[in-house]
Amino acid sequence: MQPVISITAPTPTNLKPNTYGRIYRTTTFFADAALFDMDGTLTDSIAAVEAAWSKVAREIGEDPAFVVAATHGKRAIDNLARFKPHLRLHELAAAVDEFERSILFYADAHSRARSSTPSLVSDSGSSPSSTAGNSSVSSLVSSASASTEQLVPGPQVELAEGLAIALSAQRDGWCEWQVDATEVDRTVRILPGVKALLGSIPKGRYAVATSGAKTYAHGCLERVGITPPAVTITADDPRLRAGKPAPDPFLLAAKCLGYRPSRCVVFEDSPSGIRAGVAAGAVVIAVCTSHSREQIEECGAHFVVENLEDVRCEEMETDEGLRLMFTVEH
Repeated sequence: MQPVISITAPTPTNLKPNTYGRIYRTTTFFADAALFDMDGTLTDSIAAVEAAWSKVAREIGEDPAFVVAATHGKRAIDNLARFKPHLRLHELAAAVDEFERSILFYADAHSRARSSTPSLVSDSGSSPSSTAGNSSVSSLVSSASASTEQLVPGPQVELAEGLAIALSAQRDGWCEWQVDATEVDRTVRILPGVKALLGSIPKGRYAVATSGAKTYAHGCLERVGITPPAVTITADDPRLRAGKPAPDPFLLAAKCLGYRPSRCVVFEDSPSGIRAGVAAGAVVIAVCTSHSREQIEECGAHFVVENLEDVRCEEMETDEGLRLMFTVEH
């Protein structure tokens, strides 16, 4: 199935350098609705996701780099079934939920630990009263914090602050991987151009179709201030028969919005997601946010852009009714 698209042929008047130094051309086309992947397209939680898969890799004795590469853009349930084949079918749902909660923990741990440390250590360097069971930890936290008052900013301060954070995390009963998670900032972030593009598309004309299950998908979107749209297709949706690179998530999203997939535009960042959009028959715009241009330009996308700052949308009245006009700088 070929998507309904009218592409403007490049001419000397629409060729120009973009902010990345590349020569690009401007193309305009119409669509009825937009279908967005989530992570790597709207949000950036890649660091937290990779940390969670690295944790899984260590648990099963695999190379973290291999597991991270093999899992990107695919459903956690499919990845866990592959890498933890001992899990029975009825155990997979709980395993997915636990895994996705670990992603969100990695995303929040750094800021959470730092925000909780002041409540454990006062500005004067003294620790609040504590029970006998944690008095030694509180003493160490106090010492670590107090020592920073005598130091100028630098490695020594960072070391002392890190010690205070780690000790406070241990006092809260965190296990080793959770304490380690506080060392790196893996906060979920919204990607460039997302707010403007989403704000230009009317409600009911866009959906999210992600390889994440509901726990992770809603948690990730809400952390960057995006309200999950009414049509948000997650990996644990019982109506799905398969995940990406199968087209099912995008086909279901288009159906729920009430539009033909061939009259929709898909936004994706991963090879498996791009292939899913192409298989759905949609126009596909790939963003170079998690993969290099070289890694995704042969996956079948109609356009490859740096990020969503290179895409604009306007609602236009046409002979076919109200449609979305997309302008792509690629």
